[in-house]
Amino acid sequence: MSGRRKLLLVGLAVLLVVLFAVAAGAGRGDRGGPDDDGAVRWLGRLVGDSATVDPATVRAGCDRTGDTLTVVGACVLRVADPDGLRTLVLRSPGRFRVTAPAPRDAGFTVDDEVEPAEDGTAVAKVAVDRASEITVGCAGGVACAVTIGS
Repeated sequence: MSGRRKLLLVGLAVLLVVLFAVAAGAGRGDRGGPDDDGAVRWLGRLVGDSATVDPATVRAGCDRTGDTLTVVGACVLRVADPDGLRTLVLRSPGRFRVTAPAPRDAGFTVDDEVEPAEDGTAVAKVAVDRASEITVGCAGGVACAVTIGS
């Protein structure tokens, strides 16, 4: 085997070890989770954020300015068919409730109240794989602002 081939094989082996370490979350004490920054999210950023629902494909039954909704009580969002599994991202500075059908004909509805994180923003990520109606409501029935994000 020539020196050039040996160098190529060593380089390939190093690359595989680095990719495995990144994918396994080397140096982390926990097992990770779907919201963790890891290799999948890093690779997703390289390709672009195509896994999220385009805010332009969402129609709302409440006042809308740009991508921000003014929700009084409750608001129904109608998401156009995204042609595959996508994530609808909703953000608010306060607590809000989301009710949505589960993806892939699971036959049940998901209902969750989203609390603000340490940064003061409540974020809901809703899986959508077909045209869907999602209900957003404000805590205590008061008005709140919810932004459709990516």
